[in-house]
Amino acid sequence: MPGGSRIGPVLMIFVATASCRSVAGGSSPPIVRPGAPGEPSRVVAPSVAADLSNVRFTNADVTFMQGMIAHPAQAVEMTGLLKTRTSSEDMKKLALRIELSQADEIRMMERWLRDRRQEVPDPHASHLHGEMPMPGLLTDAQMRQLGAASGADFDRLFLEDMIRHHDGALVMVKDLLATPGAAQDSDIFTFISDVDADQRMEMERMGAMLRELVK
Repeated sequence: MPGGSRIGPVLMIFVATASCRSVAGGSSPPIVRPGAPGEPSRVVAPSVAADLSNVRFTNADVTFMQGMIAHPAQAVEMTGLLKTRTSSEDMKKLALRIELSQADEIRMMERWLRDRRQEVPDPHASHLHGEMPMPGLLTDAQMRQLGAASGADFDRLFLEDMIRHHDGALVMVKDLLATPGAAQDSDIFTFISDVDADQRMEMERMGAMLRELVK
């Protein structure tokens, strides 16, 4: 399968630098492999670096992208409800930030899959019917409950649901990183790093808003 590598080019630069210094008579610097989000970098041997420069995407990467599309799709659906069910300007600003960031995520994942000739699923198909298909997604019953609320009750329920929703995305990222050989494609690695950082930041913001709301 075709695919790129974010880590590969970085390591190749280190290898090239090391080679130049060796020719000049200096000692070779260590080759450093960047760590996953929240994990430290580590030094690798030149032979390992050469292998990593040819890393390609895996079936686990494809499955992750195909499944993750439903996450931002449902978040956009939830923010659509908020527009008519809250009087809080802070909540409306939060909804706009979430809507824009999640729409960007959907476009990125769809492009990633198309570029690699993989099936691009309907973003809404996996959560229209039945039980929760993956971590964090609201069930039909939970979406109906959210849709029936309004005012302060809606704000509280929205924040609780969206925090749980974001946490589910972090679980999916963690599971992918725990899969041997996965998350080495350059776009995948950049994407999950951004998701991890953005979701945590938004969860902290929503947690503070929820604490103010329930005082």
